[in-house]
Amino acid sequence: MRKAVQVWMLCWLLAATTATAELVRDPEQYFFSETFGDFSEELEAAREQGKKAILIMFEMDECPFCHRMKDTVLNQPDVQDYFRENFLAFAIDIEGDIEISDFAGKTTTMKDFSFKQYRVRATPVFAFFDLDGNYIKRARFTGVTRDKQEFMLLGRYVVEGAYAEQSFTRYKRAVR
Repeated sequence: MRKAVQVWMLCWLLAATTATAELVRDPEQYFFSETFGDFSEELEAAREQGKKAILIMFEMDECPFCHRMKDTVLNQPDVQDYFRENFLAFAIDIEGDIEISDFAGKTTTMKDFSFKQYRVRATPVFAFFDLDGNYIKRARFTGVTRDKQEFMLLGRYVVEGAYAEQSFTRYKRAVR
């Protein structure tokens, strides 16, 4: 009898661990798209794939708020699936010296792209760009969202084009 209880407990622990592992997925693999750092080419890919926009998460390695977003929101399968369906999403290190090409094809570094072109000083910053490479200023979100529902609303705000008519704050009030 005792051995049967031990086997049952081991099976339950294994099942619980497996179920928990399936509730979250690595954001690097399931949220962000791979890039060679040429955003003019990424625009073309987004158009060809029928995406609504490009999302860039400006981040820093040591940023606790960036890690919090990745560990609580960007690792959720429903968030990943929705954003993968509608956006190409990329991460940019605001302190990075890696060369990239911006949406106009101009060579720059991640650091200059972040600070000089988009004035990113705090992280995380979620910035959206339409399929012509235009910055959607009203959809810029700095910091951690309250929860995954607020982040999903931010995605819907862009997908629905609501940014053309109202602020994200007003949109949230109207939708909730």
